[in-house]
Amino acid sequence: MQLPTHFTPGRAGIALIMVLMLVGVSIVILASVMYRTQGVSTLNQRNASYAVSLNAAEAAVEKVYARMAYDFQSYGVAAVNYNLSSGLYKNNIPTVGENPFWSNFQFSDAQGNLGQTYVGYAYSYAGPLPSAYPGLFTISAPVYRIVSNVVSTNGGITVVGTAQEDVLLAAVPLVTWAIFYNGLLEFTQCATMSVNGPVMANGSIYVGTSASLLFNSGVNTTGTLTAPKVDGLGGGQFSPWNTTFNAVPSYTTNVAAVSVSLNMTNSHFMIDIPPDSEAPNSTNGIQRLYNKAQMVLVVTNDLSGSGNPTVRLTIQASVNGAVPGDDPGKTVLYYTNASPALLSSNLPFLSLTNTFTDQRERKTALVSQVDVGRLATWASTNANVQGKLPASSGLYPTILYVADRRNVTTAQLPVVRVSNAAQLPANNNYGFTIATQNPLYTWGNYNTQIAGSAGSSAGSTNTAYTVPAALLADSLTVLSANFTDSETATTYNNGNSIFDAMDNTTINAAILVGTVASTGTSDSTFSGGVHNLPRLLEDWTSKNLWLNTSILRLWDSNMATNQFRNPQGFSPAPVNPYYNPPTRHYAYDLNFLNPAKVPPGIPTALVPIRFAWFVPPPNSVASTPQHN
Repeated sequence: MQLPTHFTPGRAGIALIMVLMLVGVSIVILASVMYRTQGVSTLNQRNASYAVSLNAAEAAVEKVYARMAYDFQSYGVAAVNYNLSSGLYKNNIPTVGENPFWSNFQFSDAQGNLGQTYVGYAYSYAGPLPSAYPGLFTISAPVYRIVSNVVSTNGGITVVGTAQEDVLLAAVPLVTWAIFYNGLLEFTQCATMSVNGPVMANGSIYVGTSASLLFNSGVNTTGTLTAPKVDGLGGGQFSPWNTTFNAVPSYTTNVAAVSVSLNMTNSHFMIDIPPDSEAPNSTNGIQRLYNKAQMVLVVTNDLSGSGNPTVRLTIQASVNGAVPGDDPGKTVLYYTNASPALLSSNLPFLSLTNTFTDQRERKTALVSQVDVGRLATWASTNANVQGKLPASSGLYPTILYVADRRNVTTAQLPVVRVSNAAQLPANNNYGFTIATQNPLYTWGNYNTQIAGSAGSSAGSTNTAYTVPAALLADSLTVLSANFTDSETATTYNNGNSIFDAMDNTTINAAILVGTVASTGTSDSTFSGGVHNLPRLLEDWTSKNLWLNTSILRLWDSNMATNQFRNPQGFSPAPVNPYYNPPTRHYAYDLNFLNPAKVPPGIPTALVPIRFAWFVPPPNSVASTPQHN
C-alpha cells in the first residue's frame, strides 16, 4: 500500500530558518561564553602579572631601603647623601646574579629610565615618631622617597607594578631615653628605683633586687630580660625579680640595636682628642666633642722648666654651619708657665694644684679644676671670648671641653673636677655641657638654679630652675659639698671610718659616661649596676642624692678602670670599702622630651624608619602617602 506524502514548502522553510536561528544563537552564546572565559582568563592573568610585578617593585624598594638604612646607621646621613648623589642607590636593583628569577622583570624609576630605582629627598620632618616608637621624637630628619616601576617580561601581558616608600632617617637625641645602655644593663641589687621614661639596651637586661624596681614606660632590649644570680649572690639560679612593669607591652626582647653614627664598639672616640691627621669636618671629626665645643681647654706637661703645667685654651665658633673645630680663625690662649698667680690673672676659673685620693681607683687624682661660676663671669666679660663669641650676636660657649694630658705615674690619675656649679652659664638658656676624656668629678650641687630667679631645684625632682645640661666623660663621680681633699688619703688605708658627706646633693644633668663592665658573677667582677654608674666616695648614710637625669652608657671606661666594690654593710663584706650609699632619688628629666631643651652636644641615635607606604600610579614619583 502506498502512503500519501504531504510536502509543504512554506513550513519547511520556516523550520529551517528556526533551526538556523537556534544554531546562530547557540554560536553567539558559545562565542560570548568563550569571550567571557577568555576575558576572565586574561583578567586573571593580568591580576597575577600585576601581583608579581607589584611584589618585584616592593623587592626593589626594600633593597634600596636596606642599603640606605645600613649607610645611615654606620656612617650617618652624610653617607646617605653621598651615595644618593653618586647613583649607588638608583642603580641598586635586584639582579640575575642574586637570583635568576629577576630576569623575568624590567625595572624602571617611574621616569623612563630602565634598570633604575627612583631615590630622592622628599621633605624634612620634626616631631613624634610613629606609634612603634612610643615617646620618641626627632628634631629635624630628612625623608627620602623610593619608587620602583616593574613590568613582567615573562608573557604577552604588559602590566606595571608600582611601589613607593618614604624613609625617615630619624636622628633621635639619646636623652629621649631615661636609660640607654650600649651593652649589658644591670639593675641587679638596686635600691628602690622608679624609672619614668623609656629604657633601651643594646644587650641583655638583668633585674632582681631585694628592694623594688618600677618601670612606667617601655623597656626594650636586643637580648633577653632575666634576673640571674650575680654580684656574688648565692642560692638558686635566679634572684627575686621584685619588678613591676606598668607599660603595655611590659618589655620587648630581641629588638633591633640602636646605633649612633659610627661603630658603637668605639664610641669612646666621641670624647677623645682627635689625632692631628684627622680633619674636623671628616666623618669622625664632626662627631667629636673636642670639635663641637666652643671652648677647648687642654692641660699638658711643663714645657718651660718652671715646674708648672702648660695650658692651651682655644676659643672657636661655627662658621657656615661647620663644627667649631673647623673654624679657620680660632683664638688661642697659650701659657707655658701656668703658675697659680698666672692663672689667677688670666684664667681665674682654673686651678691645677689640687690632689686627692680616689679610694675606688686607689690612685692619687691630679686635678684640673674648673670653677663654673667664675667661668661664666669671666666668659661674659673677657675680650677674647666676646671677640669670638659675642653674646650680642647670639653666640655663646655652650660646650666646654677639658682634657688633662699631664704625664703621670702608675699611682696617679689625671682628672677633671667642676665646682661652684649650682648655676651654669645662662647662654640664653641654650644650655651648657662639659665634656672630657678624663674621669669627671662634680663637687656639690650641679645646675640647681638659674640667673635672675630666687627659686631652686635642689633637693627635689623639680627641674624648673635649670638649664639644659650634660656631663660627658670617661666616668663620673659625685662628691658632696663636704668633700675634703686632705681627708681622703688615709680614710681606708689606716682602717679609719669614711668621712661624712654632710650635705644632700642634687645633680640636674644628662649623664653620658663609661663603666667598668661586669666580667663575671662574683662580687669582685660586678659593674655595680646602673645605680652605681654615678660613683661615690663618701659615707652618705642618712643623706640624699637626687639625680634628675638621663643615664646613658655608651662605652667602657678607659682611664678609671678599677672594678666596682660593694660598700660597707653589704654581704659579703668587702675589703676596704670606700663609700656608704645615700638614699638615691632617680628621676628622668622630662625637659629632655622637649627638642628645645636637649643639652648641647648630646649624640643622636640613628633610627631608619619605614615612614610611609603607597602604591602610586605608574610613572609617578610625587604621590602623597599616609604615614604609618
